[in-house]
Amino acid sequence: MSPRTLRLIPIGALLLLSACGTPPKPPLKSPPLYVSPSAAPISLNPSAVGIPGVTFPTPTFAAPGPTYPTYTYPTATRTTAAPETVPATPTPSHASRCTGSPTGDQILTLVKEKSAIPTNTTLRVSDGPYCSGDWSFSQVESSGTTADQDPLQVVTTGQDAALALVAAGSEVCTNRVFTTAPPGIRVLACGS
Repeated sequence: MSPRTLRLIPIGALLLLSACGTPPKPPLKSPPLYVSPSAAPISLNPSAVGIPGVTFPTPTFAAPGPTYPTYTYPTATRTTAAPETVPATPTPSHASRCTGSPTGDQILTLVKEKSAIPTNTTLRVSDGPYCSGDWSFSQVESSGTTADQDPLQVVTTGQDAALALVAAGSEVCTNRVFTTAPPGIRVLACGS
């Protein structure tokens, strides 16, 4: 260390020590006396002082301040109405079995022509066809289908020569089916 630094250490220590000390204490004050307007009246009994044979009238003192009348507020009763219940829209029943066109054979022919099912696969209509208006819904299984595989679902429009495939696959609830199919077909294809 340099000699100059050595001289500064005692000066710094003296400065620090001179700044120390106890902080000044605030003056002691007693809290103000407060008498509540609702305090009980004070009663003095001079006969309790012990002067035999002398009776004094008992003075009564009340707390200073204005007196206020007592007011009872009416209680409000709140009535709550039962929440409005929206009746559930019943799910429409699904379409009934087709009585004419399309037949199961017409559905199979259309599926073989329009879908990507191999031609050497044997197909059969396992459920349907169900009709509503010009729309129909069928389920088709192939001969190699196992129990854990979903059947092929087929949605068509039209009849006989005008029969057209709308959707075929394990999920046929397309936008067109959902928005334009009759309710009975939409229930079968989309579930609602």
